[in-house]
Amino acid sequence: MRIRVLVPLLAAVVAALVAVVTPAAVHEPRPAPVAAALGAPAPSSPALVALHRWDAARARAWASGEPAALRRLYVPGAAAGRADVALLRRYLARGLVVTGMSQQVLAVRVTRAGTDRLVLRVTDRLVGAVAVSVSAHQPLPASAPLTRRLELRRVGEEWRMATIRAVRPTAPP
Repeated sequence: MRIRVLVPLLAAVVAALVAVVTPAAVHEPRPAPVAAALGAPAPSSPALVALHRWDAARARAWASGEPAALRRLYVPGAAAGRADVALLRRYLARGLVVTGMSQQVLAVRVTRAGTDRLVLRVTDRLVGAVAVSVSAHQPLPASAPLTRRLELRRVGEEWRMATIRAVRPTAPP
């Protein structure tokens, strides 16, 4: 069955891209819990709010199968954006969308915050995803926690993803 072949591919790529995808009803997901960590922003910090809003917009694009909407969430030319859109198109070509995904944020640290640029170090994991077609619902496995450096840039009133880079997690203090 094609869904079974796509499950590991989606789990690996999406976990590397930072994502939240909501169910087909497309509602705003609740912010994922943030682990208490030295130097972590408050759960309602502007940086974390920006990340959750970006994730929610990405979720809507994935759940509704809209490559153009997904592309607009990235700065032009962003490698992560090209990979994300390409993966979504592969799913759509097989009659699939992905619903129910969320990034469980385990730790986040703001390393740079300006009016037009945010740089975050985020450790999170993909949970709750389901590949959905007309005839099937296939739960996708949760990913292992990953730590990444995310750079978001403000374009007008919106934050867009500029870069996503894997980093080695640091040992707890």
